Amino acid sequence: MVLSMQLCWTLLPPILLLVMLVTPRLGAAIDCFKCVSINGQYPPCDDPFHNNHTDAILEAPCKGGRKGRNGLFPATACIKLAGVYENGDRITVRGCALDSGTLTTDTEIVRMSHCGGFMYDNRYVRGCLQSCDDADACNSAHVLSSRGYETTATALLSTALAGMLTAMLTENIA
Repeated sequence: MVLSMQLCWTLLPPILLLVMLVTPRLGAAIDCFKCVSINGQYPPCDDPFHNNHTDAILEAPCKGGRKGRNGLFPATACIKLAGVYENGDRITVRGCALDSGTLTTDTEIVRMSHCGGFMYDNRYVRGCLQSCDDADACNSAHVLSSRGYETTATALLSTALAGMLTAMLTENIA
């Protein structure tokens, strides 16, 4: 079925609105909880996390360091580290970070969550470092996730635009 030009132009505004709604806010920082708790010394930071008493640890907008640059920059993701030091001390850290723009995922903590062993403040920690970018204060949850709707929105948008382009080309050829 070939769409008419009038139908294409009728569908264009709602499609553009959908794109604007699902596209991340460029240049805007995410709000994240920032805190550290070792062995439960700061309960508002520990799991289970209750954000009804944590306004003091919500940084809005959250800013973080960038690899190879001085200063703080608007964060693109919230992070949560939960683990255990070699001596058995438990640690929970909530904060934010930003993608530094390198080409490899393994050097960018905001692109993928990691579990295993790593160094934190020159001490070996076994645990998980999780990142999220789907909502302000997303590092409050025990299990963090990242955007899942972007792939679906991109597929729908691509299909709609391909249909509109096909319709326009068909009308111009006929």
